[in-house]
Amino acid sequence: MTIPADSAPKLPALPAASAPPQRIRKAAEEFTAVALGEMLSPMFATLDDTGGLLGGGPGEAAFRPMLIQQMAAGIARQGGLGLTDQVAQAMLRLQESKA
Repeated sequence: MTIPADSAPKLPALPAASAPPQRIRKAAEEFTAVALGEMLSPMFATLDDTGGLLGGGPGEAAFRPMLIQQMAAGIARQGGLGLTDQVAQAMLRLQESKA
């Protein structure tokens, strides 16, 4: 069974105005923080759960993901691995090509 092309869902159009560079930089920094958080998570998964970083137990298990994300956000704000600049440049290029 084939679906007619005209019945496919339509994606919303992008706004005509371009995003300011500060907004692009912030989005790139947030993306970098998420990527760094994913890279840091396995490192924290190997820690001893009995004493742990924050004393262990279910409380630490509940707050560890937030700690990791805040650490990643701090690393991203400090320049991280240079990923933020590359992501921001790619976003700007994509925005310019859509204009």
